[in-house]
Amino acid sequence: MREAIDEFRRFQRDKEVNSQLYSKLTIRGKVQVKSSDIQVGDLIIVEKNQRIPSDMVFLRTSEKAGSCFIRTDQLDGETDWKPKVAVSCTQRLPALGDLFSISAYVYAQKPQLDIHSFEGTFTREDCDPPVHESLSIENTLWASTIVASGTVIGVVIYTGKETRSVMNTSNPKNKVGLLDLELNQLTKALFGALVALSVVMVTLQGFAGPWYRNLFRFLLLLSYIIPISLRVNLDMGKAAYGWMIMKDENIPGTVVRTSTIPEELGRLVYLLTDKTGTLTQNEMVFKRLHLGTVSYGADTMDEIQSHLRNPYSQMQPPAGGQAASTTPPRKAQSTAPKVRKSVSSRVHEAVKAIALCHNVTPVYEPRAGAPTEAEDAEADQDFSDGNRTYQAASPDEVALVQWTESVGLTLVSRDLASMQLRSPSGQLLTFSVLQTFPFTSESKRMGIIVRDESTAEITFYMKGADVAMASIVQYNDWLEEECGNMAREGLRTLVVAKRALTEEQYQDFESRYSQAKLSIHDRALKVAAVVESLEREMELLCLTGVEDQLQADVRPTLEMLRNAGIKIWMLTGDKLETATCIAKSSHLVSRTQDIHIFRPVTNRGEAHLELNAFRRKHDCALVISGDSLEVCLKFYEHELVELACQCPAVVCCRCSPTQKAHIVKLLQQHTGRRTCAIGDGGNDVSMIQMADCGIGIEGKEGRQAALAADFSIAQFKHVGRLLMVHGRSSYKRSAALGQFVMHRGLIISTMQAVFSSVFYFASVPLYQGFLMVGYATLYTMFPVFSLVLDQDVKPEMAMLYPELYKDLTKGRSLSFKTFLVWVLVSVYQGGILMYGALLLFESEFVHVVAISFTALILTELLMVALTVRTWHWLMVVAEVLSLGCYVASLAFLNEYFDVAFITSATFVWKVSAVTAVSCLPLYALKHLKRKLAPPSYSKLSS
Repeated sequence: MREAIDEFRRFQRDKEVNSQLYSKLTIRGKVQVKSSDIQVGDLIIVEKNQRIPSDMVFLRTSEKAGSCFIRTDQLDGETDWKPKVAVSCTQRLPALGDLFSISAYVYAQKPQLDIHSFEGTFTREDCDPPVHESLSIENTLWASTIVASGTVIGVVIYTGKETRSVMNTSNPKNKVGLLDLELNQLTKALFGALVALSVVMVTLQGFAGPWYRNLFRFLLLLSYIIPISLRVNLDMGKAAYGWMIMKDENIPGTVVRTSTIPEELGRLVYLLTDKTGTLTQNEMVFKRLHLGTVSYGADTMDEIQSHLRNPYSQMQPPAGGQAASTTPPRKAQSTAPKVRKSVSSRVHEAVKAIALCHNVTPVYEPRAGAPTEAEDAEADQDFSDGNRTYQAASPDEVALVQWTESVGLTLVSRDLASMQLRSPSGQLLTFSVLQTFPFTSESKRMGIIVRDESTAEITFYMKGADVAMASIVQYNDWLEEECGNMAREGLRTLVVAKRALTEEQYQDFESRYSQAKLSIHDRALKVAAVVESLEREMELLCLTGVEDQLQADVRPTLEMLRNAGIKIWMLTGDKLETATCIAKSSHLVSRTQDIHIFRPVTNRGEAHLELNAFRRKHDCALVISGDSLEVCLKFYEHELVELACQCPAVVCCRCSPTQKAHIVKLLQQHTGRRTCAIGDGGNDVSMIQMADCGIGIEGKEGRQAALAADFSIAQFKHVGRLLMVHGRSSYKRSAALGQFVMHRGLIISTMQAVFSSVFYFASVPLYQGFLMVGYATLYTMFPVFSLVLDQDVKPEMAMLYPELYKDLTKGRSLSFKTFLVWVLVSVYQGGILMYGALLLFESEFVHVVAISFTALILTELLMVALTVRTWHWLMVVAEVLSLGCYVASLAFLNEYFDVAFITSATFVWKVSAVTAVSCLPLYALKHLKRKLAPPSYSKLSS
């Protein structure tokens, strides 16, 4: 019932998304269509801040530059905006309606999983010669991204199950907790016991008369062995745990979305976490600039400012003459030492390169009430610093450009063809952008070719990861060492280099480049080869270090989880260098540990060698990229998983959403242990749904992960309390509750069996109607259910000693061993209660019922008291209430009890004697066990 309600809510959410309205362009004008009715070939108009309904090729935009920005956080988990370029052939058309006056077609490759690549061509046939344009990833708008600037028009190429976002999500499965599975096993065992006992009874009767009828009568009489109320009690318990988690003031904002698996939180062995936005805040801060001989840190940035003022102050000051005062006298300049000047020029070159080599766009929000006719003069536009925000494809880039602004070189405007910087003295420097080479995961670098408008110099700037750049820049002796130093501090490093080009060199390059871009076969390879012809002997300018700040309390939380025996794997779509950096700075990998970086492998032989190399290392963390992982899993799945499970920590970088889910599935199959996935972006949804227990963080990257998860939390640090306190107590309470409910059924069945065997195996019920109903409900329900309030140690203790959590993963709170102990207790107590009552009764059969039933109720209440570890006032209330209900109901049950006998003193002493014999030995045994072999938690609470 409860799951059906959950399911119905999901259905309503889906329906809401599918019935959103979009504008479709037809020959007769705009028409409103539901997103579920969009078909391939439709022209769809998407407004700013609207979600793109299907995969499209970008034809036109309202922006003058012919490009727009989209937010892809729900697709790949990156929060930054990505620039997309309209097909120039359709962007150049004078008006919107002209789209119907041309004859053109789009060729697109078949649907694929990879969200970072696309190959296609756009062909216009009605002109001579036909116009062919190559389409790449920057001309596409994938579904479930959001338009961040302008209005866009696109032609739909994939819909429904063929869109990239749907192909990258897996179907969610129904999650069942391990505890429920274990209790199911025990219930099966109990059913077996019931059948066996009934057969034994009939056999002892000697199969006399219609024996099969007697067999069924025994099956019904003893059917209390099977705990039917177990499911109800457990489900109520789960609801109570969910309520406690949501009411916990130490972890505000936590929501329990799947109420069936709170006990799973107490059994986790593997925690698979995303990096960006989960462990880190996704906020970058510029920390260090290194020029080979000098290094500038956060405290020496003012020196860079003074270096920058020098070269710019020598230029002609702008017409206003404001800069006249800053121009130093010539004489002082010439006597300055030469070295000083060269450092200052190098700083200037480096900062200029950082300010130019990027794909950042400054965005100005129009101020309310500001005059709109600011277009007459460029300088009059509201370029004030307070009004500017930067948009880029990665937060690292924004951090670099914000830093150049802070030292005085400001990026003020940018479009597809040009860029403007403002110098410290207030001049506007204009550069035209001739080519840009975007960052890809293969090349690990980005480049840009610009022409300085004032001097007409053409420069090729490039920045990228140290591995990629080391072979491109001229020989030097410091780069590798400094990169290592910065990485150890947890900084993300970028190497910046430049190369001056002559006009002839550039023209030659451009013709070869445009030719390569049009080829249909091996386009990527040909383009890369042309670009590589430029990447030779570049002049190394500087090395930058940017820090991605960790979320609050990530280090202590990871430390706590590791002490609790949980193995942490980090699965991220980010670069290898960054992932390794964060693994070190978050102490996922401890300072002393070695890190084994798995070399890229492409075939079986390489994978074999690399796995052997890894096998020889002991106690070291593994870093592996998605591609190598894919190859190894294809040939050596078992070996790889076995080796990885022995590692203290594993980092998988460049993982696609489906790969993340695949890794979770592998861990479940190979180890049989419980896994938990935690993430915050749309790219983590598959992994969260695949894991035994999924936790979503409501972060910057939208709420998709939080909605798909079983539990959603506000910050990563809340995981510690969720597992150590709530997970642990939910599991221990449910285990106690489950076994107690079984004990409650077993004890009354034992009494029935003893009773039948004493009276010549007669299949006669011991207790009639209301007594049986009352026993399972009114008389014992509240105390038994109050076990969900039990706790063995205080929450503060559980947080302080995460080692307590380790015991739970072995599943010792509920196993066949503990179950057998409870069975023995039930048989002993049932036997004592029945034989005791039979020994002490005088003449009336009614007296046996009265003595044994009262003793049974008292025994149950005492057993609850025996099981409880920490008393809660509600438990006391439940015990007293149940006893009160029983005593009060004795007055009404005249048909079962002889009132005169019940009120006599003999009744009281007989009941007391039977109860004492059934419970005292157990109290004594428990006390002895606590003295001789105390459990780990009691050592702390004493």
